[in-house]
Amino acid sequence: MVAKSSPDSNRSQTLDRGLKALSLIATSHTPMTIDEVAAQLELGRSVTYRMIRTLEDHRLVTRDPSGRLSGGTQLVALAGSVRNDMQAAAAPILTQLANTLEMTAFLVVADAQEAVTVQVVEPTSTTAHVAYRPGTRHPLDRGAPGIALLAGLDPQHGERNEVAAARSSGWAYSEGEVIQGMASIAAPVSTSDGTAKASLAILHLALSLNSAEVAPLVIEAAKALGLELS
Repeated sequence: MVAKSSPDSNRSQTLDRGLKALSLIATSHTPMTIDEVAAQLELGRSVTYRMIRTLEDHRLVTRDPSGRLSGGTQLVALAGSVRNDMQAAAAPILTQLANTLEMTAFLVVADAQEAVTVQVVEPTSTTAHVAYRPGTRHPLDRGAPGIALLAGLDPQHGERNEVAAARSSGWAYSEGEVIQGMASIAAPVSTSDGTAKASLAILHLALSLNSAEVAPLVIEAAKALGLELS
């Protein structure tokens, strides 16, 4: 006699828990700690930690320097042609900034210890501009976009002086740290609750970039996107 299967016998409990954890983290309005995820799912911390590490390995979840969790950049790739809320909100803001400055504008998010470009808008009002591609990665503590991302977080031990300066001024500048001969200005994108979501940046030839004129417009654009995401 064959025993009847329970309703859930054909489902993976581990996968179910992992997907619930991913959904919880990705839809949270603020980055979560592992303990918060464990409490929400009513799981032990060690079990939750192993799931989080697996999700991190697949870039579905990312952890900021303070240990808090948010959705990883691989979620954008899995979404395919479906644009997430941040990119949809950023598109017109990036377009206006790119055409106003006649410079390439782009949106950057943190993925573990890397800064990842997820959206790029090139100006349509000029025949000469710097091309840049989505998916570009560089160390989080190098280049204006990464510095701006770190500036949107609480101060960290051992951080670069440039991060503290950007936190104070509201914008970051770098020259030749990611691409030789190129300069970038970036500002953190933070929501009304103070959560750092991304950084918004422009890229141009170093010798022709006037930071005093460009920085206020980048800050204004970043603040506008932060309000849209709040």
